[in-house]
Amino acid sequence: MAEQASSKPGSTDADRVLQRVILPRDRDPLDVRPLYLDEPENVHSHVTSRREVEVPPSARVSFASYFNAFPASYWKRWTRVDHVTLRLTVRGAGRVEVYRSKPNGDVVHLQGAPVHAEKKAATLEFRLTLAPFEDGGWLWFDVFTENQSLLVTDAVWLADEPLPVQKIAVGITTFNRLDDCVASLLALGEEQAVLDVVSKVFVADQGNRKIREHERFAEAKKVLGERLEVIEQGNLGGSGGFTRALYESIENTSPGTVDQILLLDDDIALEPDSILRSNMFARASAKPVIVGSQMLNLQAKSRLHSMGEIVDLATIMWRRAPGAVVNHDFGEHSLRETRALHKRIDSTYNGWWMCLFPRSVVEKVGLPLPLFIKCDDAEYSLRALAHDVPTVTLPGSAVWHEPWTDKNDTKDWTVYFHVRNRLIMGALHSPYDMRKTLLAQGARSAFKRLMSMEYSTLAIELKALEDFMAGPERLFDKLATALPDVQEVRKQYTDAQFLPSAREFPPPTFDMVRAEQMLRPPVHPAKIAARAGKAILHNLRAPDPASADRPQVNIPANASLWFMLGNLDSATVSNADGSGVAFRRRDPKVFRELATRAAHDYRRLSQEWPRLVEQYKAALPELTSVESWRKVFD
Repeated sequence: MAEQASSKPGSTDADRVLQRVILPRDRDPLDVRPLYLDEPENVHSHVTSRREVEVPPSARVSFASYFNAFPASYWKRWTRVDHVTLRLTVRGAGRVEVYRSKPNGDVVHLQGAPVHAEKKAATLEFRLTLAPFEDGGWLWFDVFTENQSLLVTDAVWLADEPLPVQKIAVGITTFNRLDDCVASLLALGEEQAVLDVVSKVFVADQGNRKIREHERFAEAKKVLGERLEVIEQGNLGGSGGFTRALYESIENTSPGTVDQILLLDDDIALEPDSILRSNMFARASAKPVIVGSQMLNLQAKSRLHSMGEIVDLATIMWRRAPGAVVNHDFGEHSLRETRALHKRIDSTYNGWWMCLFPRSVVEKVGLPLPLFIKCDDAEYSLRALAHDVPTVTLPGSAVWHEPWTDKNDTKDWTVYFHVRNRLIMGALHSPYDMRKTLLAQGARSAFKRLMSMEYSTLAIELKALEDFMAGPERLFDKLATALPDVQEVRKQYTDAQFLPSAREFPPPTFDMVRAEQMLRPPVHPAKIAARAGKAILHNLRAPDPASADRPQVNIPANASLWFMLGNLDSATVSNADGSGVAFRRRDPKVFRELATRAAHDYRRLSQEWPRLVEQYKAALPELTSVESWRKVFD
């Protein structure tokens, strides 16, 4: 299985280093520690630097952690690497043991070596095959001590031979997030190894508050030097900002200077070594692949929020990949004890919070669609897959990002882009006749919006539908105007007008006992059906005039279910992140107008779908061409 351990010293060639073993930074909260070290509760190793840790006497510390275990199954499946070598420098006394896991999480001991290096540091090497890792499994090492401590320094996972050198252009798009964006730029400069592979940093600054004005921008500029190029442009959304980085990389740099383009969100916390890992994975790949990074929860930093995602082409909805674990807390359950984390997960696409593209892939597949936000990442990977370029979401490469569970994007202005862009993606990539599915989805959504008094949300859903049916010719024109247009629509409806707190509104008329009973949602299907039927009948009657001035009840976001709201005439409802409250009022006239419009629009969509599919497919080459985007940027 593996060769005998060696204590012969050797130099670490940067082009062989697939993954460095890393430790938390001094400024990191203690919550992140389980991502780097798996320690018993009564053991606390002394982290002396990002590359060095001292394990105390009488302890066992495992490096079977999110950032330090080696995701062997992904390297076996997608790269040319068939053996790896674990190399580490040690000083003190103890043992080092190397393990692997099976796809079902069973642990197998591979090799071990005693350490007697009290006076002089020694280097250990363990050469390991990747042969048994097709379906899953990780590699890692544990350190054991008895009556002395053991210092572990500069541990790395190495390829047998140096990989071809490929340089990265980093692309960040930002809109008025100066602190976050500058923090990401500074993080890029923390590690010399990262600077060695990053040749350009493009920042598409789309806000009215410019990052050049930030108090620490000069510091970031000094660290990054000539690599950094800030491009100020109008607000073209995430797709316009990220496309600018891709465009600049393939149009204004040459191969050898830029061979990969790495897209980063502006609102992330960066683990710099993730850049090195993505870079090396793409360099080692058996054929070109898009390398995505996973998402850790910025609010609860020991949690893995997203492990991998796919697009269901029958419904054009994104969801977690088969077998993917969601919201896993490494602080509660380690990698070793969580069997579900050992199976290899295959993804359809990766979010652009952090995603790397080989230059050759962008030149082959084209640029993103002009979608402003939403679905541009998923559509691009689907298009790449049609060119035989898969997307791999690589464990151990990750950023911390706000979880989407705290976003309000099922009810706010982003709904427009969700709906329109899903339709575009479906027209381009779904092999199925979507008409019945779209009718069912549309009817269900319209019904729930109307029952919930979410009139603004339904109005922009229908605008999205109508803009999609207007055809692909206006997509570039709408890149800068769609958001202002959507905001104008939302201004017409009170459910889109938020105040900071329910205290800004009159107190509710229902007593607390009655409100509590209403906020208790039914669970049994028969009771849900009864409540739904009651809601429909309620909406046929005129609302209580007093409810227009004073809400009947205050409702938290997680309780704002349609079959409950449908039995009310008014309510104050908080948004998903708790930052605002809207006063929703039942309006029979608006109800009828939107219901009629929805029926008409979805009937028309069903009739015109085959023609629209052909239109969008025919327009795709022009919509994604360098020439078309050049007109936007010039």
